[in-house]
Amino acid sequence: MAKKRSKKGAMSGCNISNGCKSKKGGLTAKGRRMINRKTGSKLKAPQPGGGSRKKSYCARSAGQMKKFPKAAKDPNSRLRKARRRWKC
Repeated sequence: MAKKRSKKGAMSGCNISNGCKSKKGGLTAKGRRMINRKTGSKLKAPQPGGGSRKKSYCARSAGQMKKFPKAAKDPNSRLRKARRRWKC
C-alpha cells in the first residue's frame, strides 16, 4: 500500500535563507524539489516564454491581485515579483 502524503504544512521550513524561495519571487529548483517530496506533487519551473501554463498562471494570479489588494499595490510583494518573473 502506498504511503499517503499530507499537504498540510508543506511550505514550513521553506524560506529565502535556506535557498528554497527566491528573492526574485517564487521557488527555486531546491524549493520545488522539497515541496514535491513532501506533498507528492509535480511542481514545474516557471514558463515565461508562453504557452498554456503561463496563460493559466497569469489568470490565477490576477485573481490573487484582486483578492489581496495590499499585496497588489506593493511592488516588492511576492505576488508581484512572481508575476514579473512569469512576464504577466
